[in-house]
Amino acid sequence: MTDANAKRAATLTAAAKAKSAAKTQAAEQGIRALVKRGESVTFQAVQREAGVSHAFLYGSPDLRARIEHLRSRGRPGPTPANPPDSESTLVLSLTAQITQLKKRHRQEIQTLKDALAQAHGENLELRRELARKGSCARHHTAHVASIAETS
Repeated sequence: MTDANAKRAATLTAAAKAKSAAKTQAAEQGIRALVKRGESVTFQAVQREAGVSHAFLYGSPDLRARIEHLRSRGRPGPTPANPPDSESTLVLSLTAQITQLKKRHRQEIQTLKDALAQAHGENLELRRELARKGSCARHHTAHVASIAETS
């Protein structure tokens, strides 16, 4: 092998190692992100998270063993970032109250919409009844008037 060929081979080998190290680091970060969010660690999830191929994950003995181990543990809960302090507890409490108020508000609005729809229906029925009685009354009045004229 010539010096130029050896240099090219060394350069390609170094580039391949750097690329492999970058993919390994991306996969490790992907695994950590999945664990932190409490999501299942599977080959497909790590592939999506890290942007690496299944073949790379299966071909790396360390990554494969780690993913298989985490996958067998199931879905862990999210890891707590920090213990809640009084301010974050207050925010959580107020958020829960707001959520409850919004839910109750939506229920009240729906109740009012239902009552309004019922009132519109009753109003329509009364209008129709009035129209029927009105036309009957006009007919009755005209009939009485015609009888009066003939008498």
